[in-house]
Amino acid sequence: MDGKMLARLGAVVFVAIALTVTAIDMARKDEPSAPPPAPVLQPPTDPLRENLRRCQRLGEAAASDADCLAAWAESRDRFLGRDRSEAR
Repeated sequence: MDGKMLARLGAVVFVAIALTVTAIDMARKDEPSAPPPAPVLQPPTDPLRENLRRCQRLGEAAASDADCLAAWAESRDRFLGRDRSEAR
């Protein structure tokens, strides 16, 4: 065998090995690569938040609404870390 024939044989063997490795790799990719996404957790509904949203929709009329004034006071107390029982 001359040098050209050995080079061709080596190239054929290399391509055959490369194809075999590729086929094995593709067969392994059937397994899930990432876990399924976790379900989205819904935070519990906050009545104060819902009331503040209602006041926001009222616009200027909220300034004279007693429920909105109370909601704003409670929101302010929560933000400042005050206990509602201490405020009275």
